[in-house]
Amino acid sequence: MPASLRRYGPPLLLISPSLILVGVFVYLLIAQNLWMASTDNHTAAQANGRQPVAFVFLQNYIDLFSTQAFRHSMTNLLLFTAAFLVGAMAIGFVWAWLLERPLAGGRFFQTVYLFPMAISFVASGVVWRWLLNSNQGENASGLNRLFQMVGLDFLQNPWWNNITFGILAIALPAVWQLSGYVMALFLAGFRGVPDELREAARVDGATEMQMYRHVIFPQLTPVLMSALVIIAHMSLKSFDLIMSISKPANYQTKVPAVDMFVFKSGYDYANAAAVGTILLLVIAVLIVPYLIHQSRERRR
Repeated sequence: MPASLRRYGPPLLLISPSLILVGVFVYLLIAQNLWMASTDNHTAAQANGRQPVAFVFLQNYIDLFSTQAFRHSMTNLLLFTAAFLVGAMAIGFVWAWLLERPLAGGRFFQTVYLFPMAISFVASGVVWRWLLNSNQGENASGLNRLFQMVGLDFLQNPWWNNITFGILAIALPAVWQLSGYVMALFLAGFRGVPDELREAARVDGATEMQMYRHVIFPQLTPVLMSALVIIAHMSLKSFDLIMSISKPANYQTKVPAVDMFVFKSGYDYANAAAVGTILLLVIAVLIVPYLIHQSRERRR
């Protein structure tokens, strides 16, 4: 038996079931999606095999980006991702910074603040659909009714029914649900900084702010990168929260994931696959550089 086979054979045999499963259920399905996105399979007859399917290469992508509706979906996706990312990161980091110091009731607050993460997006979306009700004046309910009761009528607005920035209202429940998770990540990062570094900074005469700025915050870079990637890729794939708050085909809150669902429901498998491929490429642009950076860090 060759020496290379004796060396690498048992490890490859051990992981072969996982390799086969990943190859079939990840890469083979991605290849199938890419093929479907390159065909003209747009009708129920073609989907059911009653009409032939032709290869059109990149035409579906060109057609998608040539429509104002899909460009609107992409704009909504960018707005939602930006609001979700900034809100969850900022709130989670601030709360972690405050809770990093020993506080009375801190453990209780951490538990309460993490609780929304345990709720499904569909369940929270049902509640937030009522809270973000667009009725105003005498028919106001949800947050608009609360603003009316406390004399802040000027804060009433149509929320997700706003034709221009309705998607930003959907970011509110997303931030509420995931900022606790970001807090937990940063809190673990804060508590992972050795006490010796803090003491050395104090001995050198650094103030508390200087210690955080020059000693502790730089140590949180890996946590920051992880949180950014996790929250960003979750926002890019958001579907259930948006669908449970607004109607499936609501123009104001349309994003590519919703478009993909609508196309598939109408047997337009080619455009649904094309939208899925676009989302895959966007997520890959975000995650692949992070994975390369992590791989280089481990080799050092």
